[in-house]
Amino acid sequence: MSTMTEFEYRYNMTIKTFPSHAEPAFESDDQQEYVWGGRWGCDNDVGRLRKVLMHRPGDELGILDPTKRLEHLNSFGDVEGQTWYWRGDTLPSLEEQQEQHDALTKALAEEQVEVVYLDRCAPGKHKSIYTRDSCIAVKGGAIVTRLGPKVRRGEEGPVTETLAKIGMPILRTIHGTGLMEGGSFVWLNPTTVAIGRSSRVNEEGTRQVEEVLNAQGVEVIRVDLTGYRLHIDGALVMIDVDTAIINPLQLPFWFLEKLPELGIKAIEIHPDDHGGVVNCLAVRPGRVLMQAGLSPRTAEILDKLGIEIVPIEYEKIMQGGGGIHCSTSPLVRDPIS
Repeated sequence: MSTMTEFEYRYNMTIKTFPSHAEPAFESDDQQEYVWGGRWGCDNDVGRLRKVLMHRPGDELGILDPTKRLEHLNSFGDVEGQTWYWRGDTLPSLEEQQEQHDALTKALAEEQVEVVYLDRCAPGKHKSIYTRDSCIAVKGGAIVTRLGPKVRRGEEGPVTETLAKIGMPILRTIHGTGLMEGGSFVWLNPTTVAIGRSSRVNEEGTRQVEEVLNAQGVEVIRVDLTGYRLHIDGALVMIDVDTAIINPLQLPFWFLEKLPELGIKAIEIHPDDHGGVVNCLAVRPGRVLMQAGLSPRTAEILDKLGIEIVPIEYEKIMQGGGGIHCSTSPLVRDPIS
């Protein structure tokens, strides 16, 4: 019968003296501070915004070619190479887009929000300005997504590099055949999220996000978007702790009924206003950055409810297919009570 050597005895006693500790959890404030230098992530969409990921438009827009007009789509684009597309009648100049983007970042700075810029832009990825889609902040860190179309695939790399450089934990990278874009992810409350499934978000991508959130005690509600809608943030954005702005024409009836069950007041945009008004950003409960001029009637409704609106000129960038919400990816928000 074998006996324990002195080495084995000391080894075992060392392990017992310095045991492993599962608690407190990774996402707890003290562990975040101790290991990662501060609290990272979000568990809501309206708490005071502290840090946000953005990209100022730049040389990547040089890929746009005004001679490649697609009249039948009222767009421009490279159909054969699948490298770019742009909606609308005209291609705004780089200077026009930079001016409006700078105005947005200035407004965020005035709200004491720290803007983190991408370290670099993947060559030719002209939609990198829409940083919302490439990562999702959850408690304790980020989920790097996997973008759907070829024109966007490749944005994930620079986002990963930037998050690593600033020390933000990456809890998951969507992999395999999963598709997930952050514009289709919304915190309804600290224990419930909605994910809008569409051509840009499949069940495998949803499942991978759900694995991370289930470990944090968060429920995922799957919402199949109507028609060819891409992201849920074109139909619903939280603007206060218990208030969402919605376009009811783009959400299924069962989900519209679910919102009041969760204690959420759904404020419908006025039918005469532009649908892009939904694509706004809460910088703290009841205060939102919203594109100027789209929503005179909806703005009146929100004002009566005590919602503060900071108007931002952003129409040139919206022509590219995304608004203020799309152009901002929160990295840190304060909790809400």
